[in-house]
Amino acid sequence: MFKGLRDALERALAAATPPPDLGEIASRMREAVIEQKAAVRQMQQALAKDEALLAAAGEELATAERRRGQAEAIGDSETVAVADKFIARLRERVEVLQRKVEAQRGELAFAERELGEMTAQLAEAAKRRGGAEASRGADAAWSSLGAAGMDRPEVDVEGELLRSRIERQAREAAAEAKLEELKKKMGR
Repeated sequence: MFKGLRDALERALAAATPPPDLGEIASRMREAVIEQKAAVRQMQQALAKDEALLAAAGEELATAERRRGQAEAIGDSETVAVADKFIARLRERVEVLQRKVEAQRGELAFAERELGEMTAQLAEAAKRRGGAEASRGADAAWSSLGAAGMDRPEVDVEGELLRSRIERQAREAAAEAKLEELKKKMGR
């Protein structure tokens, strides 16, 4: 009982709700895609910058470790102690940059997937928009003809389909009969 009432209410609300302007929706979607593309480009640039920083920090760490080894080889304990502190800071910086770059790669992959989905949705909306505009155009044309005194004929979809099937079967039967007649003439 309540399901029928709910369905009736939903149909009434759907009938009372004006259709959305697909052009405006598509325009908003295009703007969102453009913004997402710009965001992806910014993320790519930031990732490239941080990857370069990571590479430089890695080289600096390797250099510091090599110099520490040289200081240890000559027995310079004071330089070794300073190098150990410097190396510890550089290692921490490299670890932080590695985590940052890894997070940026994940975020960039997510943003690129999202951009792909948005682009696909925009393409689908553009396809639907063309069909909806054609339907609105036909409705507008019938409205103007109705205002001029011409009534829109009711379309019996099932009747049209049945008539189409009957006509097709009649054409096929006629073609079959002509084929048989030709076969008889040719002596087959």
